[in-house]
Amino acid sequence: MSNESYYTVEQISGMLQMHPKTIQRHIREGRLRAQKVGKAWRVTGHDLSVFAEGGERNPPALYPGLQSIVGNMSREIKVSSVIDFPAENSAEAVRIVNWISATIHSCPPEYGYKSMTSQYIETDRMVRIMLWGSPAFTAAILDVLGDMEMREER
Repeated sequence: MSNESYYTVEQISGMLQMHPKTIQRHIREGRLRAQKVGKAWRVTGHDLSVFAEGGERNPPALYPGLQSIVGNMSREIKVSSVIDFPAENSAEAVRIVNWISATIHSCPPEYGYKSMTSQYIETDRMVRIMLWGSPAFTAAILDVLGDMEMREER
């Protein structure tokens, strides 16, 4: 059994002195890693620290409650990308998402933290993939997608 601490959106909101909807937006956009437990989000202490460390230029001034939790804070460059794939139906969308997910999980650990969210937009017959991570990770995934597109055009 793990001794990891978990925090609710409300607890994080109090610590960071941010509105709960702002915390939820960070989770939705992949900037704050979280797990859904029932209908509520839970964030590990580690993921909260990673978020605070990579957040703003001057976290102690912005997040006074986290100074003791985080300690020395550093910044890393993160990149986000939105990719739209045509998908005739939800089954095809699931295959696309599974393929991209497998590609992401095969990336080397040197790429650091990475995240993906997806959404099937039935009216447009499109699956939207949102990536977030290091420039190297994003470039590698986009290269794979570019290679795939070139093969389909032949």
